[in-house]
Amino acid sequence: MLTINNLHYGYKKNSSLFEGLEFVLDPGKITGLLGKNGAGKSTLLRLLTGAYFPKTGNISFNDMPTKNRDVNLLSSIYFLQEDDVLPSYRISRFLDFYAPFYPSFSRNDFFSMLEKFDVDHTQKISALSFGQKKKLSVAFALATGVRLLILDEPTNGMDIPSKSILRTVISESLREDQSIVISTHQIRDLGQLLDSIVIIENGKILVKNDLYDLAQKFTCGYIPGRSIPQNAYYAEPAPGGHVVLSENNGEPSDIDIEVFFNAVISNPTILNS
Repeated sequence: MLTINNLHYGYKKNSSLFEGLEFVLDPGKITGLLGKNGAGKSTLLRLLTGAYFPKTGNISFNDMPTKNRDVNLLSSIYFLQEDDVLPSYRISRFLDFYAPFYPSFSRNDFFSMLEKFDVDHTQKISALSFGQKKKLSVAFALATGVRLLILDEPTNGMDIPSKSILRTVISESLREDQSIVISTHQIRDLGQLLDSIVIIENGKILVKNDLYDLAQKFTCGYIPGRSIPQNAYYAEPAPGGHVVLSENNGEPSDIDIEVFFNAVISNPTILNS
C-alpha cells in the first residue's frame, strides 16, 4: 500500500507546489495520474520513489518511508521515466547488469514481451529506433515484478499496434499485490486499462476515485445538433453535435476519462453536485 500523508513540497524555499497532499493507493489496481502541464505530476512521481524529499509529511510504501531509500524498498519500486536514457550495450549485457537489482525479475517475461513488441533481443541498444527503445524500457519495467511500478508517458514514441500490445502486456502483468501508476496525457491510449484516476491541479487533488464509482454518478454521451441539454454539467463540440457529461440516472455507463478530466479542470464545482 502506498500512503501519502500531509505532504508539503516546493522547489523554492518560500513557495509550495504541494500543500497537505494526502491519498492512499491500494494494491491490485492500475491508477492513472492526470493533470495539466506543470501541475506537478513528474515531481509527485519522483517524491513517491524517494528521488525527491518532502519538506514535511510522509510518503511510505508498505510502511517503509520512501525518503529513507532502503535497499529492500528500492528493489520493490521501479520508475520508468518519460525521458528514460539507455546505455549503448547489447540487450543481453543490459539485462545482465540491471536485472539483478530486482529479485523478482523474470527473464522469460522480458523476452516474451520483446517478442510481442517485435524487438530483436540480439541487437545493440544504440541500433534501436526511438520507438524500439521505448518498448525495451517498458518490457524491462514490467519484467521487474516490483510491488510498485510507475510509468511516465509509456506510449510516447509507440505506433498504434505497439500501443495495443502495451495494453495487453500491462493488463496481463498486474498482480494482486502490485500497484501500477501511469502518468499520461495520452489518455485514449490507456484509459481502458485504468481502475482509478487521480487528478491534480494547483498542487491539490481534485479527484481520487475508482472509475466504477464515477460511472455510477456521471455519464458521457453524444448529443446531435446544436443545443446542449440544460442538465449537462459539461459539453464539448464534436462533429454534428456535442459530447456531454451529465448525471447518471441509474443506467449502465462508461466514463470518457478525457471528457471528465476536461470538465473537472474547467469547472471543479461539478464535483460538488
